[in-house]
Amino acid sequence: MEHNGLIISEVEAGSIADELGLKPGDKLVYINREPVRDVLDYRFLCANEELVATIITQRGEEWELEIEKDYDEDLGLDFGENSFGPTRRCHNRCLFCFVDQMAPSMRETLYIKDDDYRLSFWQGNFVSLTNVGEKELQRIIDQKFSPLYISVHTTNPQLRCRMLNNRHAGKIIEQLERLTQADIEMHTQVVLCPEINDGDELKRTIDDLSRLWPQVCSLAVVPVGITRYREGLYPLRPFNREEAGQVIDLIEAYQQQFLADREYPFVYASDEFYLIANRPIPPYERYGDFPQTENGVGLVRLFLEEWEAVEQELPDNISPPRVITLTTGVSGAVVLNPVVKRLNKINGLEVKLEAVENSFFGKTVTVTGLVTGGDIIHALDGKELGSKLVLPSVMLRDGEDIFLDDMTVDQLSVKLGIPISVAEGPEDLVREILD
Repeated sequence: MEHNGLIISEVEAGSIADELGLKPGDKLVYINREPVRDVLDYRFLCANEELVATIITQRGEEWELEIEKDYDEDLGLDFGENSFGPTRRCHNRCLFCFVDQMAPSMRETLYIKDDDYRLSFWQGNFVSLTNVGEKELQRIIDQKFSPLYISVHTTNPQLRCRMLNNRHAGKIIEQLERLTQADIEMHTQVVLCPEINDGDELKRTIDDLSRLWPQVCSLAVVPVGITRYREGLYPLRPFNREEAGQVIDLIEAYQQQFLADREYPFVYASDEFYLIANRPIPPYERYGDFPQTENGVGLVRLFLEEWEAVEQELPDNISPPRVITLTTGVSGAVVLNPVVKRLNKINGLEVKLEAVENSFFGKTVTVTGLVTGGDIIHALDGKELGSKLVLPSVMLRDGEDIFLDDMTVDQLSVKLGIPISVAEGPEDLVREILD
């Protein structure tokens, strides 16, 4: 008998599973005769008060365990890296795909294209739904995978098939309508490409998605990212200042209408559009409940709000005097320039701001989060940097001290011959500068 299921990596001491004698290495195969394909099945099927769990032990024995427990009480099992099994891969060939524009010879994980609806629910990954058939769609509905994060790009079926290079991509509205009827919450995004899905096509997309509100909770519009590694790919170009301003004008007109009708803005231009257009960042209330900060929507406004509070507590003088260098990407410098000017009014403090051009991906990439350690060395090597270099945490892999090019902060510190601190937000930034 062939079994699927999840291999147990850890059993919580004193838990139901521990009392039943389950051990790491045993496999959970079924709950109530339903197959356990991943941790989401496990969580969903474990909610009941009466369970029959089918286990295959390390010795190959098959156990059927009858369990009575409180509703939503966990069995005490952890499946570690086996929690989801194989990740569902992306089968699209999007003409704007950033992974296809990655530099060669980087770590393997940077080339992985996931398109897994389970990870959309679990981690907030954006998915296209092009590999979701009736069976998977029904599972989303039955197990209430909500909210989901969905890459729409356009609601024009023919255009979406062309942009994603997938003949199954044109049914997105039907899929969203089905999920809407099942009361699944969705956050959506559009990667906007000049002269492809902007203008009237963007209007159509906003109109179509807004009709599915409030289940479609938000729509973020972000500009296409272009690196220097586009040989053999579809000819794309970045937005210029005037075009970015036109996108903002269109979106803000919709926001005015939605705020009047629904008291919620619904659609948002990413911060990068405002920086490209050299426009002021909108006020706090234009971001609703900030539903898409991970997509670069509203991060600058949150930074500015925090900075205004921190600014009130700045000292007039510091001693001993010091020189500090703050580094950021080209777009980030626009935000940090007034911050640095204010800090330099403190007697005894000189803060230098170094905007690092992206030589790794190309100068068209201006966001701070894609600056590499090599870019910083290229920009700062040989310069007088003072007693410390402070860099923003968005340059590093989440929770680690590694840049995209696999250089560590310590390695960068040795190369530049200066101590380096990492700051997350204005309060942290000021602490690192004044400490």
